[in-house]
Amino acid sequence: MSVLLSAQNLTFQFATEVLFKNLSLNVTSGSKIGVIGQNGCGKSTLLKVLNKDFKDYEGSVTYSSKCHIVRAEQHLPDALKNITLLDALLEKMTDEKRVTESWLAENLLIEMGFAERQINLTAGTLSGGEHTRLLLARAIIQEPTLLLLDEPSNHMDLPALLWIENFLKNLKITFVLISHDKQLMDNVTTSSWILRDKQVYEFNDTYTKAMEALIEQDEANIKKRADQQKEIDRVAATAKRFAAFGSEKVVKKAKNMERRVERMKESQTDSNAENNVWSISLQGENLPAKKIMSLDNVDVRPAPDAKILYNVETQTISSGDRVAILAVNGGGKSTLLKTIWSAFQDTGNAGVKFHPKCRTGYYDQSLNQLEDDDTLLQSLSAFGDNTLESKKHTLINAGFPYDRHADYVRGLSGGERARLLFAGLTLSKYHLLLLDEPTNHIDIAGKEQLAETLKAFQGAFVLVSHDRDLIEKSCNRFWSIKDNEFSEWHDLDQLYNNLLDSPMTKAVAKNANGIKTASGIVDSIDDEDESMLLETLCKLEEKLEQDQNRKPKHQKPVLQKGWIEEIEKIKKTLEA
Repeated sequence: MSVLLSAQNLTFQFATEVLFKNLSLNVTSGSKIGVIGQNGCGKSTLLKVLNKDFKDYEGSVTYSSKCHIVRAEQHLPDALKNITLLDALLEKMTDEKRVTESWLAENLLIEMGFAERQINLTAGTLSGGEHTRLLLARAIIQEPTLLLLDEPSNHMDLPALLWIENFLKNLKITFVLISHDKQLMDNVTTSSWILRDKQVYEFNDTYTKAMEALIEQDEANIKKRADQQKEIDRVAATAKRFAAFGSEKVVKKAKNMERRVERMKESQTDSNAENNVWSISLQGENLPAKKIMSLDNVDVRPAPDAKILYNVETQTISSGDRVAILAVNGGGKSTLLKTIWSAFQDTGNAGVKFHPKCRTGYYDQSLNQLEDDDTLLQSLSAFGDNTLESKKHTLINAGFPYDRHADYVRGLSGGERARLLFAGLTLSKYHLLLLDEPTNHIDIAGKEQLAETLKAFQGAFVLVSHDRDLIEKSCNRFWSIKDNEFSEWHDLDQLYNNLLDSPMTKAVAKNANGIKTASGIVDSIDDEDESMLLETLCKLEEKLEQDQNRKPKHQKPVLQKGWIEEIEKIKKTLEA
């Protein structure tokens, strides 16, 4: 494999903060690299440096003659909002190809899952997930050999997430990917760069295995440092004893030993890895009642005078219920949470009823519950009657030191506002939580913390999220909204398949696995039936392998048996 890009001794400083120092990296052809790190560690900055969008860095970035690097845009530029999808692609083609091969742009849009009627729509009319597909198409039409992708799964609903996963699996371009979707990283990357301590740790493995390897490396370094410290202490103690003798010869030897101690300290293994400056801890309470909330013939609509989106006939929530709501964007997931929250505040649907003692909290994905003109300390008053000391302690645990408690909410970043809202929800110890996209502003480590704290939550919660890992780890009930109908599911895999079973998502999934461009960027398969069987076979084998690699107590033997039977059936059909 040839080296497409080589970066040597990269150092980048933003204002007074050094984001990374003396990084050296190579990207070889065929690589699919995942970039991992906490928010603010410099992941996006690194991609911009590699693309030479930033010039004020130390070190060097060099490209091979075969490297055509393209960084996919992360957000739709304002200039594109009023031009058509087709024109958005044409402007990225060379003048010559725009004249002779403009049909490629139209074909690519169709293959990226857009309907023919959308090609001449303006880009500003698209949803967030459609923006991402358009921006990917704008990058691919340039026929890169190295593609840089920064959070392409942002703003995508579950079917679109499954689409982009299939797309990246089949992509024949070398790419470097930033994402906070753990399953996406595990399923599409082959190696990992972990940014930490202003350094990069490289592993030829996917996210989960790379993190496990880093933890093992950290543990080995801690042990090694402890052994080195014992030797330093031993030599230092000996030098101190020699220095007390007074003999010139012995004193000279003591000084040599002291110099040796200094050299040993300088070369001592570093084991002080950066950790999260805050932790998510949602403390809830169990309300001993048969049901703490019920829905009875509830019409869900975005506004009181708006058209009904769907109806919920009968549902109850008890302590210990962990409910996930799944649907495509615009299906009415957040609207249902808002309907429940409005009813709790006595301003909404009479069909939503609560136990008289039920304390209910709400995480609004827009974070607008927090008043901009409040200080951090004042903002916690909205979450119950708590002592001043408990509020200060909660803020400190959320990563806000004492000298920031008088800061105003309006000055916080999105991630900091999310931390503050989690802090408020923790203070109140609710019986029921309504969580609307709580992972939007947190990184992978934060998502894993949230999954663990929700598993241990003593009350009940209803969750809207597109994060599969969070849903699978923390939820035990699943509500679906599809084609304006509400239903409950007990098998998550079946629900995933049901959400994908629509004309739009079928077309997108099919094109993700069979996309063809002038440069053959993604593998194409001629026979459609065989393609579908092979795709199903690969998915089943992947599920089986993933489940078999889990610890025995977490495996699903019944599902494994069914998968094995289906795999054998498909193999026989293909061999016939």
